[in-house]
Amino acid sequence: MISLKINQDLQLKAMSSCNKEDALHLIRRDASGNDFLGWMDLPQAITEKEICKIQQVANRLRRLADMVIVVGIGGSYLGARAVISAIRGELNEDKPEVIYAGHQLSQDYMHALLQQMEQKDYAIIVISKSGTTTEPAVAFRLLKQHCETKYGKAGAKERVVCITDAKKGALKSLANNEGYDTFVIPDDIGGRYSVLTPVGLLPIAAAGCDIQQLVQGAVDMKIALSHLDDSNIALQYAAMRNYFLQQGKNIEVMASFDSRFYYFIEWWKQLYGESEGKEGKGLFPAGLLYTTDLHSMGQYMQEGQRLFFETFLSLKHSNHTCEVPYDEANLDGLNFLSGKTLDDINHEAEKATILAHEQGGVPTVKLEIEAMNEYHLGQLIYFFEYACGLSAYMLKVNPFNQPGVEAYKNNMFALLQKPGYEDKYEQIQAAIKNLL
Repeated sequence: MISLKINQDLQLKAMSSCNKEDALHLIRRDASGNDFLGWMDLPQAITEKEICKIQQVANRLRRLADMVIVVGIGGSYLGARAVISAIRGELNEDKPEVIYAGHQLSQDYMHALLQQMEQKDYAIIVISKSGTTTEPAVAFRLLKQHCETKYGKAGAKERVVCITDAKKGALKSLANNEGYDTFVIPDDIGGRYSVLTPVGLLPIAAAGCDIQQLVQGAVDMKIALSHLDDSNIALQYAAMRNYFLQQGKNIEVMASFDSRFYYFIEWWKQLYGESEGKEGKGLFPAGLLYTTDLHSMGQYMQEGQRLFFETFLSLKHSNHTCEVPYDEANLDGLNFLSGKTLDDINHEAEKATILAHEQGGVPTVKLEIEAMNEYHLGQLIYFFEYACGLSAYMLKVNPFNQPGVEAYKNNMFALLQKPGYEDKYEQIQAAIKNLL
């Protein structure tokens, strides 16, 4: 189970200052956004039949493809990427390779991907509730065209899978017309809380990861968090975040000494940033990877403005052992490390950093999982989702909407002269001219 380590005095202050009545809105399901709480029961609601269907389709894609392309943006791809990256690591050469599209609008990136697709057998998983979100919709147009040209309509039919709305939307209509396999994004689960739906589970299974263990980890964490008292680690974490915010710490830095957590931190940033950053409220979520970033951002973390606190995402045990050898010449002076593993050194570096940052005026929190595997990542996913709901309700904001995301879209649609935005074109052009 995840362990949470906090300075005891700070923990007492945070727990005594937090408004548990606000946090209880999540349990009672009686506050704004309560129509998007399907994720709370999701781990136990997933049936064996659903898991089997996801696994069967994933196995088919794995047989057909050297490369699986996951098309989506935001919560439609970040959760899957977080788990796949953590399990497979940076240097993994297992097949199929997992590539992402529709999460940006870089022309050169798409060109390079299309070139790769010429050389490899591939499958496509496209994820969109509506099918009209610009970035993934544009990407899928290009990929679908390439797939049909390379494999024909019949070949594309077995290589394309759509994850979308159950009944409506452009992608659902397209899937019906083309005969693609489909999975459903539940109506009561938003994108950033959707990792444990087919949105996350199908790409994760296609990458060869164990989705049953991922779900089981989430089930066990749900049970562990079922009693909202002072021993609840999600409540402790949410209370600490809001306490630090009240103390003028406006930034939470999520730091890890394991690079496999890179995309997990990216997922966490979206989860908390999009859930809490509204109405002029919320912590700004940032991420760093140590020891790498100790040689770039370490100076600022130690002696810069005291605007932040630091949450360390820690791994207790690595999956493999790598020991430092003895060297007769000892020209680098490192024989004092011979016989130690890289884990030994990394853990001491973590302790040293936590102490240095605490002494430098940066409060720290430590979250530790036992091992980098699907079961413990499932725990971590549900923990962060649950704590996010608690934390946002303590802030008195709706954790499950994102009204601010529409601002750039409306401007972009006007500039691109999308039908229905004609009357805004001149206005937006003038505003841009004044800025740029």
